Amino acid sequence: MTPSHPPAKPHRFAWLSDQPYLLLSLTPAFWAGNAIVGRAAAGHFPPVTLSFLRWAVAFLIVLPFAWPHLKRDWHEIRRSLGLMIAISVIGISAFNTLQYTALEYTTALNILLLQSTGPLFVAIWSLIVLGVRLTLAQALGVLVSMLGVVVILLHGDLRQLADIDLNRGDLFFIIAMALFGLYSALSQRRPTIHGMSFLAFTFGCGALFLVPLLVWELALRPAPQLTLGNLASLGYVAVFPSILAYLCYNRGIELIGANRAAPFFHLIPVFGSAMAIGFLGERPQLYHGFGYALVLAGVYVAARKPKAAG
Repeated sequence: MTPSHPPAKPHRFAWLSDQPYLLLSLTPAFWAGNAIVGRAAAGHFPPVTLSFLRWAVAFLIVLPFAWPHLKRDWHEIRRSLGLMIAISVIGISAFNTLQYTALEYTTALNILLLQSTGPLFVAIWSLIVLGVRLTLAQALGVLVSMLGVVVILLHGDLRQLADIDLNRGDLFFIIAMALFGLYSALSQRRPTIHGMSFLAFTFGCGALFLVPLLVWELALRPAPQLTLGNLASLGYVAVFPSILAYLCYNRGIELIGANRAAPFFHLIPVFGSAMAIGFLGERPQLYHGFGYALVLAGVYVAARKPKAAG
């Protein structure tokens, strides 16, 4: 008689992989930290160098955990190799390099305001690539949450919009957000592979395609100093806004789709300002509460599952 084996013990975090709203709430929390640490790192690293090191380090960290899945999924990856390379170049190489390039020319306020356009680009590319339209509720939710973002960032004084100066850094960032919208839509067409396989391949491939630009940049600009502070910043951006944020975001898209996942972008300034209140001693103001309420209401309306017809 063949001895029975006890069922494999589920991983302690296995339940999290089926919680799209929690995953998509963690994503902007990790990206909000990047708004602080990533911008500090961008002041010490040239943009291509920072982008390459971020993804190369993230790839090396992920690879030991992803290797068994990569070996099993390699046949599926090869069958969709063109799509996988396109996703990697668009969402890893180009998006982040343009993002860091923009930071050399524009302000943090402009970046955060322009970042709120993310759901609109996701909606456009979802329509073009997937033929999926925003529902009326989703469109309304995106607009309400975007208004909340503006209220938070402008401290409740919408007249400040007239004083914002746009520059070429803003153009770079708008292009970056358009590319991230395309990445979000294309990710829904990825082959049926494990999330760690997808993460490792896109990180490694994205870093690899940056090598020619890296060589060109290092020939023109001085290499960054590898101080303890710079290494700590690099480690942070490789783990939190890269590995953890992309793992959560990719799984969230897989579970509920890009259009319903994208409004969670608008939680970035909510988490960012909450961090400033909690860790930097900033005093909470009335506009914080008003802006938070608008963002949360908009995200709730936009992200909830549409009612079935009939």
